Amino acid sequence: MTEMTGEQVSVFHPSRGLYRFIILAFIAFLPFGSYFAYDVVGAIAPTLSEELGTREIIGASYTMYSIAAILLVLIGGILIDRLGTRKASLIFSLLVFVGQVVVWLGSSVPLFFLGRFIFGAGSEPLIVAQSAILARWFKGKELALAFGISLTVSRLGTLFTFNTGELIASHFGNYRYALFAGVLFCAVSLAANVIYIILDRRGERLLKLKDEGAEEKIVFKDIKDFKPSYWYVVLLCVTFYSAIFPFTALSTDFFADKWGIARVAETTGGFFYQIFNNFLHMFSTAGGISSIIIFASMVLAPFAGRFVDKFGRRATLMIFGSLLMIPSHLLMGVTKIYPVYPMITLGAAFVLVPAAMWPSVPLIVRKERVGTAFGLMTAIQNFGLGLFPWLNGVLRDITKTYTSSMIMFASLGLFGLIFALLLKRADVREGGGLERIESV
Repeated sequence: MTEMTGEQVSVFHPSRGLYRFIILAFIAFLPFGSYFAYDVVGAIAPTLSEELGTREIIGASYTMYSIAAILLVLIGGILIDRLGTRKASLIFSLLVFVGQVVVWLGSSVPLFFLGRFIFGAGSEPLIVAQSAILARWFKGKELALAFGISLTVSRLGTLFTFNTGELIASHFGNYRYALFAGVLFCAVSLAANVIYIILDRRGERLLKLKDEGAEEKIVFKDIKDFKPSYWYVVLLCVTFYSAIFPFTALSTDFFADKWGIARVAETTGGFFYQIFNNFLHMFSTAGGISSIIIFASMVLAPFAGRFVDKFGRRATLMIFGSLLMIPSHLLMGVTKIYPVYPMITLGAAFVLVPAAMWPSVPLIVRKERVGTAFGLMTAIQNFGLGLFPWLNGVLRDITKTYTSSMIMFASLGLFGLIFALLLKRADVREGGGLERIESV
């Protein structure tokens, strides 16, 4: 038996399922650090705003991220196709790491913004690269499962940052330690990328793997052929996500400021026990309450996806999810009701709308234009994600409360509801494909 034959029958051969799922473990961690670092600024917003004296800078840091994301999303897919997934993903991971290092060490606001820009230039294209990598290894096998596992691991980064950011800052006595935690997690993701590259190179040599290419790649000549239903989905995407992520960017500060909710759960014990205790008391800390939306999506998104596959009704779910957003934001903005309850409702909206919205695109766009549709949708979405965190911070600094911000977010929910209703009407005119049970 030759060495090659021995390699072919070994348990650790790239053709075996074990190898695929080992490599999945490292692929899933590629954006973990970027998810943590993206929201750590919002997680420590109460402390950061005290240090900086303004909320506008916090909101503007998200804007800088989105400006870079818009620019790189337009060319990220092309870079992946030109360089291949290994080189492109490594470049994007390095940008994420370097950007977060600049954020951590930045001694001035311009440097802080520069770091967020570099960070954003790597973060969004890295997610596109991850999709291409998953397709490379799991297409025709366990692709849906692989995407689900990767999304869950990524969102764990957000869950961790909201439940540990303020604790790290308070335990070590300086907010920069929370930013440094972002550096460490980005380093972990970079290391995961290096290990993936080693495993992928071996798999490519033995299995003759081909790069699948970036799916979210914009071809501008395709845009003119999109139907009205696609544009209503895009407009709903912008308004919906602009009412979710820019809100969570300053929600920790909002909950601490308006309700006086504790930044960390009080306890004695070592640092790691304090982290564990913070998770146990998620509903009684400002950061923990902010993470309810992400926690709900991690737990319930697979069930929502299964519901859509089994019953259809995508346009109806988008209407219902958009409708839930309006009272959720208004209750937090104009009443003193404890925010856990409207946040659970907002979490339900965050489960329903994405579960119905993203799978709708392949149903209303021709197969060869799906990549352009997703790429354009992501780029336009980032315009909202860039504008509204800054507006949120400006309104808070001017009014000294978050009431006007919450009315702004509720208004976005109202516009989202209008676009969802228009989508359903357009879908009826185009044959009702979104409401039918159909494989995506």
